Amino acid sequence: MDARWLRVVAALAAFVVATAVGILTLGRFEDTSRIDPVTFANQVTADSWALILTIAMVIAAAVYLGLEKLQTGRLGSLERQFTTRTIALMPIGIALNIVLGGAVANALKIPIYLDSIGTILVGVLCGPIAGAFTGALTNVLWSYVIPPPFQSGAAAAFAITAVAIGVIAGLAGRAGLLRPRPNTPPRNLLVGGAVTVGLIVVMSYLAFVGYEKIIGQAALAPSSDNQLLLILGWVALGLVVATVVGLVALLIARRDLTAAYVVGLGVGTGIVAALISAPIAAGVFSGVTGAGTDFLVAAFRQAGADVQAATLGQGLISDPIDKVVTFFVVYLILNAMARRTKARFPQGDRLLENDAGEAYA
Repeated sequence: MDARWLRVVAALAAFVVATAVGILTLGRFEDTSRIDPVTFANQVTADSWALILTIAMVIAAAVYLGLEKLQTGRLGSLERQFTTRTIALMPIGIALNIVLGGAVANALKIPIYLDSIGTILVGVLCGPIAGAFTGALTNVLWSYVIPPPFQSGAAAAFAITAVAIGVIAGLAGRAGLLRPRPNTPPRNLLVGGAVTVGLIVVMSYLAFVGYEKIIGQAALAPSSDNQLLLILGWVALGLVVATVVGLVALLIARRDLTAAYVVGLGVGTGIVAALISAPIAAGVFSGVTGAGTDFLVAAFRQAGADVQAATLGQGLISDPIDKVVTFFVVYLILNAMARRTKARFPQGDRLLENDAGEAYA
């Protein structure tokens, strides 16, 4: 087995064992004395998940880095990814996550979150470990440090999901999946365009039908007593609309096949996020969060699904939509960055196209 894969397998095994031990010894999942009347979160359960999974992640990281040190004599993973520019970008990424995520959760009742733009940006530019750390730190700060109206007491319980998103983004950046691919040959563009448009139509249809069925003629416009949240809610809604328009424009105007990669990455990452988050959400919120995803949970519950299945079903619909929007926003940010600036990040050279307008291999 390759040395790197040995480290990954050992770290995953350590995480699973630590999580199992934590659930058996530290878990407090039956206490309903601290259910928040606004968010419906069981704070005791949320804190239990946060503590158990954080300890497990720290143990897994220690196993990975310890083996790397034994195998190579150095911590190359950290040295390569945590440059000065990475450390400077991480606070910006965390702020993006919390500000947009808080606005969507409080003011915009549609099935997206927009709380991982910063995580994916850092992951793509700097690497999977930097992305994972940004995601985890975001959720912990969001729960225990950030004041209202942006605070989310249950966010730390989902730090493991944010870590997974950061790792996927880092691997995608390392593979060059988000580099521009303008002037793609017509045959490749036709296939990629068909996949892109098909996935967008399916995701939009599922969300729209669920919304109309459960809530009726509900307004999609942002709503909040807090003017800052209201403004940010409109910004978030604009990002959703711009994503659909922008992806089609990339395919038609620039013939950029990366639009298809954005959709594929978004759907894949969303499915992974849903699978990880569903059991946590079912315990912390009993499936009801007060957010825009509740109508999907209600649809599955009306169809006879239990809370775990309903929460998973909601995640498998809403998470891919959210992550497609998120990856597209990150792609726009990357394209707006100067080549010289982008190239100075640890993985920036993998996100460039050459002067002839063709992506580097």
